[in-house]
Amino acid sequence: MYWIALHPSRNEDATAWAWRALQFTPRVAFVEEAILLEAGASERLFGGRRNLLRALLKGEEALACDAWASAPTSLLALALLRLKRRGEAIPQGLPDGLPLDLFTAARAHLATLERIGCTTLGQLRGLPRAGLGRRFGAGLLQALDAALGQRPERYEWVVLPSAFDEKLELQSLATTATDLLFTGQHLLTRLQMWLQARNLGALALELEWTLDLRKLDGKPLPPTEKIELRTAQPTQDMKHLRRLASEQLALSALSAPANQLRLRTLETVPWGGATTSLLPEDNRPGEKLHQLVERLSVRLGESNVTVPRQLQDHRPECMQRWVPARTAGAAAAIQQAGGDALFPPWLLRQPLRLQVQGDKPSYQGPLQLLTRARRVEAAWWDTQAREPALRDYFIARSASAGLLWIYRERLAAGQDQALWFLHGLYA
Repeated sequence: MYWIALHPSRNEDATAWAWRALQFTPRVAFVEEAILLEAGASERLFGGRRNLLRALLKGEEALACDAWASAPTSLLALALLRLKRRGEAIPQGLPDGLPLDLFTAARAHLATLERIGCTTLGQLRGLPRAGLGRRFGAGLLQALDAALGQRPERYEWVVLPSAFDEKLELQSLATTATDLLFTGQHLLTRLQMWLQARNLGALALELEWTLDLRKLDGKPLPPTEKIELRTAQPTQDMKHLRRLASEQLALSALSAPANQLRLRTLETVPWGGATTSLLPEDNRPGEKLHQLVERLSVRLGESNVTVPRQLQDHRPECMQRWVPARTAGAAAAIQQAGGDALFPPWLLRQPLRLQVQGDKPSYQGPLQLLTRARRVEAAWWDTQAREPALRDYFIARSASAGLLWIYRERLAAGQDQALWFLHGLYA
């Protein structure tokens, strides 16, 4: 058996520490002021006790820990933890040298035990068991046996909730988004521990705050206000979620001071782990593309950050549609245009009608046709189009403008001369 006892620096971090500990062992329990872990079965998995402790305590960057201790039994680990927190040196000859006031079961009998000269665990177990049981009851004997590993230890193990839904009372009324974000950092830390313990990635979250006023200037106020955070890819990265929350809160005005903050998950998926690669092009420093797109969409508005989506249509102006990048997904943030390699890289928003001189189109002078006609007959099914598109496309050269993409409309009934239009430009 191998027990570890932890004491979080802040009471509000106890739950987060317990959820973090569940990544290393399923046997985690709250015992009085400490968190106890039975990690004997996990030692080999993490490469020994030292590596296990190093991985567990690595979370001190986000979660502070006052002290920790380890021992073969839970009561000894708890006693050593209390000794460290009192700043006292560890006595020689463990466990017999441990003071009795470190054990909860002995505290009610300390005065009597001191009068008979019994102040340490070794002195206690040197006394006759029958007399101890009659004088102090079975509870002290049971605790003594459990501390020495002669009796099984039973606790109510921590069980993760199926969904994350946590609240925090604000230390002072929040009047700005910055105040909310400061407290929200603690909730995001808890969320990360929960996601890691459940092996999940977050796709959608809801951040809700409770207003401290019922009315303002005689107008009734809603009891709560909230924002929704969404990501294109599942994540356990709290830095990205914090940036999203910061951008969205900067656009939100609090109707009244807030006194409570709540964070809950709306959508999660199984976490496949972070993608790793030895190739340098796959490990570029900086922010990922989909994270940048999501952050800019919040800051500038979804309608101002768009990506092309390809459509099946023969009309060049209808081959793509611009949609919000955040709605389309980060995977579509950069989409290569397919189709004919002869298409120009730049299309005019509206085709420009060209002058015709002697049945030849002209744009800043006569144009020389370089290719044969590429016929397009489309939109006969489109009820919104005024008439079908009947065009012949050419690549033409202009002495002053370079290569152009032009088309000629088919002659309609009663039309004497074909109409030519400029539709695209080549770089």
